Amino acid sequence: MGGLLLEGKRLLVTGVITDASIGFSIAKIAQEQGAQVVLTGFGRMSLVERIAKRLPAPAPVIELDVTNPEHLDSLADRVREHADGIDGVVHSIGFAPQSCLGGGFLTAPWDDVATALHVSTFSLKSLAVAALPLMGEGGSIVGLTFDAAKAWPVYDWMGVAKAGLESASRYLARDLGPKGIRVNLVAAGPLRTMAARSIPGFEQFEEAWATRAPLGWNLSDPEPTAKACVSLLSDWFPATTGEIVHVDGGFHAIGT
Repeated sequence: MGGLLLEGKRLLVTGVITDASIGFSIAKIAQEQGAQVVLTGFGRMSLVERIAKRLPAPAPVIELDVTNPEHLDSLADRVREHADGIDGVVHSIGFAPQSCLGGGFLTAPWDDVATALHVSTFSLKSLAVAALPLMGEGGSIVGLTFDAAKAWPVYDWMGVAKAGLESASRYLARDLGPKGIRVNLVAAGPLRTMAARSIPGFEQFEEAWATRAPLGWNLSDPEPTAKACVSLLSDWFPATTGEIVHVDGGFHAIGT
């Protein structure tokens, strides 16, 4: 094998907030593998712009609120200011109000649950449709999930949102396959990102992975997850879609 894995590829990467974000690690490795990267940010734009400068090559940042129809409708035009098209999209977006986490499953109000589902689930479809005018055959959409086959402690409505995300990815794979676009997810083990720190009781995940992942698991290292995403964004998975790749040290395969 010669050359770089993503040589000549143009990627849109969401979800970069700090350099501990999975999205940051994906963008970094993607650039090292030859890709041109455009980032999106929401809310803390100046922070995202500062973090973008820490990449091997500074990346442009465009604002994107995935619940804002105007942002979505104008996404393609704004990306075209930096790239004439895109070959891959990374969906690394998730949010749930505090009432939806930490043991609040039975008490979380619908308005908060709706927010979690809108941002964390429906946004995969929204982002895919918004990016579609920029993508052609051979394109790849990769999202991040946390194994939704089980009910986890304290994860509550975010777990339901991730289950919806996983289902949505399969329907997107069905509908975008005829256009030559693949849709896959990476189910990562727990990582100490900003999002994880907002989950009350997150240490329960840390304890479980420390004892049960057969390959071991480093809660502070997003690189294995990022490498899987970069691989799925490349041309090395040309006939894989609707798949969920586990990058969790093997935890998902081991019984209690």
